[in-house]
Formats: sequence, C-alpha cells, structure tokens
Amino acid sequence: MKLSQVLQSLNAKTMWVHDPRILDREYTCVSATDLMSDALAMVKSDTNHTLLLTGLQNAQSLRTAEMLDIQTIIYVRSKELPPEDLQLAKEMEMNVFSTGYSMYEACGVLYMEGLATATKSYD
Repeated sequence: MKLSQVLQSLNAKTMWVHDPRILDREYTCVSATDLMSDALAMVKSDTNHTLLLTGLQNAQSLRTAEMLDIQTIIYVRSKELPPEDLQLAKEMEMNVFSTGYSMYEACGVLYMEGLATATKSYD
C-alpha cells in the first residue's frame, strides 16, 4: 500500500516530509510499539517497506527508527513532536506524521488494509 494511501486511511497529518517521493513508496509492514527496545529486538521485516507506529513522540523514537533504517514514523493519539525533536527529524531526513487514532484503532485500520506485522511472532 502506498504511503499516501496509508496516510489517507489514518486521516494523518504531515509534520515533516523529507522527500515527497516517499508518498509513492509501497509499505507492507507495521511495527506498532511504544517500547523502542521492543522495536529494536523484534522488527524482522524489510525496513524499507516498514512503518513505525508509536505514541512515543521524542528523540528516542527517531533514533530507534534510524537504527532500524525505518524512514517513516506515524505518531498516534494526535501526538506531535516538540520543536527540538522535529528539527532533529529534519536533520535525520525522517518522515513524520500524526493520526488522531489510538494505537489499537490505527493497527486495526492498517490490518484491514492488508499491512502485516513487522515483528517476530512467538507461537
């Protein structure tokens, strides 16, 4: 699913887009967590096609995404980055968005749109 479609489905607001061509990138997976240690330990998907969905709107989420080579973060519950962290996102060339949906609702919407989990499953 193209990022532009993801953003439309989530009624997401743009905080910063480094390169508008990212809107045409196909995304297939979502890592949804507020615990960045879980993201670091559990993401197993192709990170070029993975979104990070989180409510942790600070530098830690940006740095975690950078370590995972994830270029797009969507913050839930209408959270937005403070100005100093938005500046960091710009310097890191990160694409950041915000949706009014809760984590649960956003995951449900993206699941219904066919996106898969980016994390390891423990059966």
